[in-house]
Amino acid sequence: MRHGCTNYNDLGLCNDDPGRDVYLTKTGIEQAQSAALALREVAFERILVSPLPRTRQTAEIVNQYHAVPIEIHADLADIRSGFDGRPVSDYFAAIAQDPLRRRVNGDESLLDHKQRVLRFIDWLKVQKDKILLVIAHEETMRVFIAYFEGGIEDEQLRDIHMDNCEYRRFVLNR
Repeated sequence: MRHGCTNYNDLGLCNDDPGRDVYLTKTGIEQAQSAALALREVAFERILVSPLPRTRQTAEIVNQYHAVPIEIHADLADIRSGFDGRPVSDYFAAIAQDPLRRRVNGDESLLDHKQRVLRFIDWLKVQKDKILLVIAHEETMRVFIAYFEGGIEDEQLRDIHMDNCEYRRFVLNR
């Protein structure tokens, strides 16, 4: 699941620093409440979130129907763009010549980020839980979709879009 809409989403800004004041907006809270209602019958054993507070805020709203542990996993963090607090459009302009491999300000490329998310998926394979909810970011969810749905080349990752609080169900073969 992707987190709910934030003030930075509305402003079109990048965020990968958990210390920034990025939070769910009224719309984001409503999106999370709607998702919580839709998922209320799912027997989650645990909710995994990124270190960025917007995923935890979303998880706390969804968890009102589950009361399961919420745990932070560093590999779920949004891409470290090198543009924290700056416009997303500036980031896209900076990586335009090589969107998959370009690292800005020493941070991650899209392929670096993909490898980090794949490491998380490998970690999931050894977990004992049967039903987990992962709440992360659009960039992270793109990797999940490509991995679980298959047939998506790296060049197509940026073509995948997920709305705030959109969720998908995946089965992990261990």
